[in-house]
Amino acid sequence: MPATPSTDPLQRERDHLASSRAALRVMREDVESLDTTDVTGTWVTAIVLNKQIEARIAALADLAHTPLFFGRLDYLHAISEELAEGATGESFYIGRRHVHDAAGDPMVIDWRAPVSQPFYRASRADPQDVERRRRFGYTGGELTAYEDEHLTDPAETDAASALLAAEIEKPRVGPMRDIVATIQPEQDEIVRADVGGTVCVQGAPGTGKTAVGLHRVAYLLYAHRERLARTGTLVIGPNDAFLSYIEQVLPALGELAVAQSTVQQLVAHVEVRAEDDPAAAGLKGDARMAEVLRRAVRAGIALPTEPCVVVRGSRRWRVPVHELTGIVEELKARDIRYGAAREALPQRIAHAVLLKMEQGGEAPDDRVQDAVARNAQVKAVVKACWPPVDPAKLVHRLLNEPEFLAACADGILDEEEQRAVLRAKPGRSVRTAPWTPADAVLVDEATDLVQRTASLGHVVLDEAQDLSPMQYRAVGRRCSTGSATVLGDLAQGTTPWATADWAQALHHLGKPGAHVEELTKGFRVPEEVIAYASRLLPAIAPGLAPATSVRDAPGSLTIDRVEDDLDAAVVAACREALAHEGSTGLIAADARIPALAEALDAAGLGHLTPGTETTSKARLTLVPASLAKGLEYDYVVLDEPAAVVAGEPDERTGLRRLYVALTRAVSGLKVLHAQPLPEQLAAVPAPVG
Repeated sequence: MPATPSTDPLQRERDHLASSRAALRVMREDVESLDTTDVTGTWVTAIVLNKQIEARIAALADLAHTPLFFGRLDYLHAISEELAEGATGESFYIGRRHVHDAAGDPMVIDWRAPVSQPFYRASRADPQDVERRRRFGYTGGELTAYEDEHLTDPAETDAASALLAAEIEKPRVGPMRDIVATIQPEQDEIVRADVGGTVCVQGAPGTGKTAVGLHRVAYLLYAHRERLARTGTLVIGPNDAFLSYIEQVLPALGELAVAQSTVQQLVAHVEVRAEDDPAAAGLKGDARMAEVLRRAVRAGIALPTEPCVVVRGSRRWRVPVHELTGIVEELKARDIRYGAAREALPQRIAHAVLLKMEQGGEAPDDRVQDAVARNAQVKAVVKACWPPVDPAKLVHRLLNEPEFLAACADGILDEEEQRAVLRAKPGRSVRTAPWTPADAVLVDEATDLVQRTASLGHVVLDEAQDLSPMQYRAVGRRCSTGSATVLGDLAQGTTPWATADWAQALHHLGKPGAHVEELTKGFRVPEEVIAYASRLLPAIAPGLAPATSVRDAPGSLTIDRVEDDLDAAVVAACREALAHEGSTGLIAADARIPALAEALDAAGLGHLTPGTETTSKARLTLVPASLAKGLEYDYVVLDEPAAVVAGEPDERTGLRRLYVALTRAVSGLKVLHAQPLPEQLAAVPAPVG
């Protein structure tokens, strides 16, 4: 006899969870049982098929501590079969992936499906035919609570969702989590924006811009899977620590094929072993260098001085100098990529020879033209007029030969700027001078001038405010025929060439028509903390509106002046933070890291480095201020703000670095200082612990 349904609503939901997990397990077992040994086709198709099956098995994994569904929608009216992925009822469970029963009826609807959209956007003002929205609470993977909103009941008043707040404030141990259960309406609009358009998100700290970008990739792969599976997707972050922090978000959503990279990894044509001074790095990252490189690549093009004579059998065919000159000039005028033009040149010369052969009474075909194009005399003309270019060698020459740089930069860089970018400095051998990150970007630009860079279908660029114009161009080449999601915060720009205006940045990216969205409502950083950090905005980003937070957490900010032993006070603050559940980040100026590491070790406090996953037993991370961007911790101890500011080349950059450090806390921030605070923070009396 079938089991009698429980009369307890919570138990019924638990029963549905158990049934859904069982159905997911059957779905996975069905895929695992597939036998491809007798499938017809080549060994190549067999490999592709097996890889697709492996990916499907991985995507169907049931993560024990991750809720299979987190919400339910009860519609007033039945939803069409097509819209609901085959469902005909009016209640739908919303989760991270689609789960169906043995009959093919859905038990859980993917959060990206159209029928799931009202879960994020429906409101009392616009219920979108939703009678009830139910949210579920979980503890350790077990369903423990639910909460209902009756969107069409006039007697029910608006109230903040306790489960939503609990999910947002859940302690952060381990890598970054998805926010699929807490996406807000303004975030959902960005997530579901059309794949054909580029979106730029200006987001204050704690507004979830990184999570929005990652969920947008997951949504686009759901809505346009065939297209993006063919063209590829890529997430670009500022450093390896950041990529390690976010790397589990997409797999948790069932997306395993999204590549991750830093900009420097994208342009790794040469080995980087040095750093430029800020002035040289800024000039090498200037958009003007694109024209300097274009001139350098084409500098070797020369007009012919002798005719080309091709011997075929007993006959000689002569292409005069003026014809060769016309061919070279025409290819130069078309301004196509250097390598493509070089491949076309022998064919154009061979075509001229074929015309003469036809005029001489012969009937050559395409095979003859290809043979002529490979003729030694034709190759000699091509080598003399359009010599091969090695991008790395070309950039090396440009940065080491003053005369060559002067010729290519004439009217673009003045003499002082040319001296700044030259690597031939006193006491340095130009042969052994190591490459710098900015040099590698120049090599990438030169490489693209020679041969087109392959374009992906969609690129997510996070912490974009720190890119130079030339770095934007490098990223733009990777999505020249696709689209991009650009994420950043102008107030957090900490490089000398940091973006001052999104319109300029998008122009360098090659997406001048991109739509810019601004997120100012924070969900992670408490109001007391973000308000304190926002005192820096007039000095670092006067055009930006201060962010607000939906989280009012009195006592979340403490500022202590330390008169005696700062290191000891920092260690004590870390102990205090570790008494709470969740992760703790100790953020300090890079120069202070060795001393603090020694103090923590002496006190018996083990600590991790950024990018290392926190666990229940290892919850303290020692974070150089230069690596704090994009990371977040439940509790943050900030050591000596004045040292953070002083660690940067100029005060404005230092204050921006401090703004980043101040906004990494989710539950509590403790600032410890022996030196006076920057005037922007000391001007108004701060809360004192």
